[in-house]
Amino acid sequence: MKKITLVFGTRPEAIKMCPLVLELRARPGEFDVSVVVTGQHREMLDDVLAAFGVVPDVDLDIMSERQTLFDVTRRVLDGMRDVLTARRPDVLLVHGDTTTAFASALAAFYLEIPVGHVEAGLRTYDIRAPYPEEFNRVAIDGVTEFLFAPTEATRDNLLREGKSAARIFVTGNTEIDALRYTVREDYSHAQLDWAADSRLVVMTAHRRESLGDTMRGIFRAILRVADEHPDIKLIYPVHLNPAVRDASELLQNHPRIRLIEPLGVLDFHNFLAKAHLVLTDSGGIQESAPALGKPVLVLRDTTERPEGIAAGTLRLAGTSEEGVYREFTRLLDDSALYGAMARAENPYGDGFAAKKIADILA
Repeated sequence: MKKITLVFGTRPEAIKMCPLVLELRARPGEFDVSVVVTGQHREMLDDVLAAFGVVPDVDLDIMSERQTLFDVTRRVLDGMRDVLTARRPDVLLVHGDTTTAFASALAAFYLEIPVGHVEAGLRTYDIRAPYPEEFNRVAIDGVTEFLFAPTEATRDNLLREGKSAARIFVTGNTEIDALRYTVREDYSHAQLDWAADSRLVVMTAHRRESLGDTMRGIFRAILRVADEHPDIKLIYPVHLNPAVRDASELLQNHPRIRLIEPLGVLDFHNFLAKAHLVLTDSGGIQESAPALGKPVLVLRDTTERPEGIAAGTLRLAGTSEEGVYREFTRLLDDSALYGAMARAENPYGDGFAAKKIADILA
């Protein structure tokens, strides 16, 4: 029986790793599974665990007020050293590009424990965009034994970097798996009732590299579009980062924009399912929203998910006020463009990535 340890610490990681936890735990004759959470995000992480019914075996509980990248890296590295020394798993599974994933993979590398990287091979080839995530994923892939790439394009990235083809496995993305657990036909919510007479736009915005004047420019563009399109309503679950909350004050007095507290994963996925379109700078939403047939405008200058651009499910809006205004307006006004994006095939898999990963590990 293979000993598998999974580690994650943020809400996006948890959404994508919980389907894999459930798949591995459903095979008790094949795997001895342990789950470690770092608590890099606290409240948002706990919500996801509850939604999927995943109880961690170890909680490092590292989160502190106004923590820095230095704080998170040091605490995860120290905590995972102790966990991995005691457990000695056959494989440590990390996800994506967070500081939790980077520091955990580094701890495993120091202890000569094989790493499996779920969502390997994503690249923008700009080390500062997104920051620090681009560095994290490149570094993780440098010490990884099992590279679980979501698409053929990410596989090609890894091959160009000299990774052995024998270590790369194209699996799809577990973000799509998660939707099978969360989206419900009979879902209702008071905020959705408020937006029922409109084209609903769901937005997220929190990227570190957009904080300050850039984010305020994005929000000014959104105000202009909302003023010119009385048939839309926009719901924005505001990230807990104080800098994001400061910038979001620009939007708070518009009658057709609702600023709300962060949503749990079950609520958020069902808001996506009811949306007309999505504005986001998140990575995972670039995968999940198209799986629900929702066009996505990416509020970034680059994306490590170019497959979505090529497939037509995503469009880069950039981060300038004029660029966001132009692309947002076009998608609302151009029905042919909207229809093509809504019907485009999502390149991120069939919702059974976790099963494929478990089969490979077995």
